[in-house]
Formats: sequence, structure tokens, C-alpha cells
Amino acid sequence: MKQSIQLRLGQQLTMTPQLQQAIKLLQLSTLDLQREIQDALESNLMLETAEEDDADRDGAGRDSADRDDPGRDHAAETANELTDHELRERQQAQADAAVDAEVPAEASALPEDLAIDSEWSDTYESEPAEQYAGPSASPGTGASGDIDLYAQQSRPQTLQDHLEWQLNLGHLGPRDRLIAEALIDAIDADGYLRLDPAELIETLDLEDLELDEIMAVLHAIQALDPPGVGARDPRECLLLQLRQLPVETPHRADALKICDSLFDALARNDLDELRRHTKRSDHELGCSLALIRSLQPRPGSLISDHRPDYLIPDVLVRKRAGVWQVELNPETQPKLRVNEDYAKLIRRADDGAENVCLKTHLQEARWFIKSLLSRNDTVLRVAAKIVELQRDFFDYGEEAMRPLILRDVADSLELHESTVSRVTTQKYMHTPRGTLEFKYFFSSHVGTASGGECSSTAIRAFIRKLVAAETANKPLSDSKIAGILSEQGINVARRTVAKYREAMGIPPSNERKRL
Repeated sequence: MKQSIQLRLGQQLTMTPQLQQAIKLLQLSTLDLQREIQDALESNLMLETAEEDDADRDGAGRDSADRDDPGRDHAAETANELTDHELRERQQAQADAAVDAEVPAEASALPEDLAIDSEWSDTYESEPAEQYAGPSASPGTGASGDIDLYAQQSRPQTLQDHLEWQLNLGHLGPRDRLIAEALIDAIDADGYLRLDPAELIETLDLEDLELDEIMAVLHAIQALDPPGVGARDPRECLLLQLRQLPVETPHRADALKICDSLFDALARNDLDELRRHTKRSDHELGCSLALIRSLQPRPGSLISDHRPDYLIPDVLVRKRAGVWQVELNPETQPKLRVNEDYAKLIRRADDGAENVCLKTHLQEARWFIKSLLSRNDTVLRVAAKIVELQRDFFDYGEEAMRPLILRDVADSLELHESTVSRVTTQKYMHTPRGTLEFKYFFSSHVGTASGGECSSTAIRAFIRKLVAAETANKPLSDSKIAGILSEQGINVARRTVAKYREAMGIPPSNERKRL
């Protein structure tokens, strides 16, 4: 192949480090952004937080103190006349004199002769043990003996911890204790036993272990708190809770009969079969079913210590003087600035390692602050445009939500659709109707009879409203709901209604039927 030199023209898009950093900050959530800012503050010596001007307040405080104490001026002039070394020596001498004045001389003097076999406590009196809170102190206690509540919550409490704590209060033998621990380990977070007790006969290394012995320990566990724990199915869980109720509880006997013999009809919500077998009136049957519904089908969820997840909104939406206003949340991020003292140390003509490091940190700090300002501006613009396009939602609620896609906002703000997608991901706004994610305001649409469009969020709101207003003994079917929406001009199929209903967690009509 013959070698030759050719000239070609072309265009190539290159992402600079500044652009990469701006894109990275744009798609971060509030918590991730705070961690990114903290990492930048720790790694870049030029960055610092622009807190309130404490220097002015300190100066004002010193001026007022000087006016109150005229002798302070003379002391300050004397201190200025001394050198730093002399001032430190004088301060150390004053501190030593103060210590000598408080401690008697005989208390600090060592005896000239000490017995070889003597101990420290024989010569000097030791302090009371309760005044010392060292490594031997109990966890969660401080030097003053106060209990540290946060130290005792280092790990969330689980259902197994709660059950084992109750076992320690009982009087189980070593053999029964091993069986109980094996059963507790097989209980899931909902409180159900996910292990066949017969399998423990081969698992546990115990002589002459029989199923009756395992069942006896299981019944002891089922008597623990919370009621219903250790059940093997929902039927047994409800029966355990009903049996622990007082005997005089109204409708307890009928509820036990329904859960024991008619559980399949109860699961199907077959009221006719329940009425036929119990031979009770609608009122009495309704009271029995209400007692069953008051039970907890997942007893383990009452004990599990799930720490709540908090959302920090990026923007705040308020209505002032009849106008919806959008502003950034000032608590989401600190104000950053370049440290002026370090910036003054940079020498322009110096190419030393220290000076190059300072220049690099200064440039990175300026890029980071600029990218952060760009992110805030983009988030604020997108949020303001969403509020402007969804003004009817803020005024009237979900039923007035209009269909919206990312392209609508991108074209209005002359941004790329991918940029709007990054902004609306994991970003939240605090509104009078709750803290909502930016993605919440974007939804698909369904055609109307008049040729318009209706958003899926509005259709869900209509379905929720119709279900809430339906008759208890004659709930609306999906076909009936679709017909009502069609009468209002919203063309939606029955399958679409079923899909939206299931997404909202609303059971079908046969399960919503009540007496």
C-alpha cells in the first residue's frame, strides 16, 4: 500500500471538563449534591463557605466591650508592646500561678521513701469510681452519667431482636431454647414462619427430637408479641389474633368461625356464602367482618424499625398576591466562594510546584462555582415553566392536570430534551398540595370527545373520586366507570380503567363490596 499525506476536514464535539462537571451536577439529587459540595470543600483549599459576616459582629462586640471596660484599652496597649514570646511566657506563668494557688503544696509533694511493696492507693486517696467514665462505662453513657439516646439506636431493631428479648424473660431450657432460636430465624419480616417445623428434626442436632416438641415451642412463640407472629399462613395469623382477644369481645365467636371454616369465602369477599353459612343478619355479619378487618395481616411490620426517608425539596412554590412564585430552597446547599487569602498567595510569574497547585485549585474552584450557579439557574427555569404550564393543577387540583411531555418544556426554554430530563430526575418542589417530584407533572394523554386531550393523572383523579362516592353494597365495575368517563367526554377503554385502578392500589369491584 502506497503511503500518502491527505488533508481531511471534519467536525467533532468534544466535552470539556467544565461541561462534564456541569452535566454531573445537573443530574444529582439534593442529598448527592450536598455530598459533592462537601467533597469539593475538603479537597479544594480555595473553596470555602460564604457564611454570615462574623467578623463584623465580632468587631462590633469588641467595640461595645471596650466602651464598657475602659481599662481594656490599657491592657491591649501593653499586650501590643510585648513580643509574642514574652506574651506566651507571661500567660504560662499566670496559669501556673493559678494552679499552684488552687492545689496545696503538701498534696503535690512526693514522699522521700516509699515501701517497695506499697501500692498507689496506700499513699494517695483514689477518687470515687463513679466519677470516672472510661472504657468500663456502659455503652451509651457519657462522663456525666447521662444516657446517650442516639448511641443506643446504632442499628434498627428487627423482629428477631424483639422476639429474642421476650425469650430472655421466660424460663426455657437449653433444649427448648435451641428450637426457639431456629424457629425465630425462620420468621420473615412480616411475621410469618417460612419453614416447615418437620424440617427442624433433621436440621437440629438433638437426640430424640419429635414434631410434638417442636410444635410446643412454636405455640410458645406464637403467644409472644406482636399477636399473630409465627403463623404459617394468613388464616392462622388471623385466628391467633382473635384467640388473644378477650372472650367478651363483641362478635368474636362469629369472627373465629368465619376465619376457621369460611376463610376461602372471606378471601373472595363472597357475602352471600358468608350470610348463608353463618345465618346472621347483615348488621351482625358486617360487625364480624369489621372486627376481622381491624386485625393486622402482617404483624411483623408493627415491630420493624424502618427509619423514614426524608425528602429535601429543591424549589419552593408559593402563591403571593394571586401569583404563583418559584424560588430555590436556600437550605439545600451552602453559598461557596473563593478564599481571598489563598488567592493572594498566587504569584503570576512563578512556575513552582506550590504556585502551580494554587493556580489549579483556583481554576477548579471557579469552575465548580460556575457549574453550581448554572445548575441552580436551570433548575429554577424548568420549575418556573412547569408551574406556568400546570397552573390549573395548583389552583384546582389533580383533575385539572394537563398532559405534558419533556419536549414542551424543552422547546419553551430552548433547551435540549435530555437536559430537561436530567433536571426533572430526583428533583422535588414543595407546593401547597405536597412535596412532588418534577416527573409527577409529566403524563400521557387520552383523547376527548371534543378533540382535546386529558392527562392520565386527571383520569386517575376522576376514578379515585368515583370510587370514593360509590355505594358500598353496589360498587362500580370497570365498565361502569369507563361509561361514566365517556359521558363526561373522556374516551377511555375498560382495560385502561383497570390499569389505572390497579396502579392506585384500588381492589376490583367484587372485593370492594360491603354490607
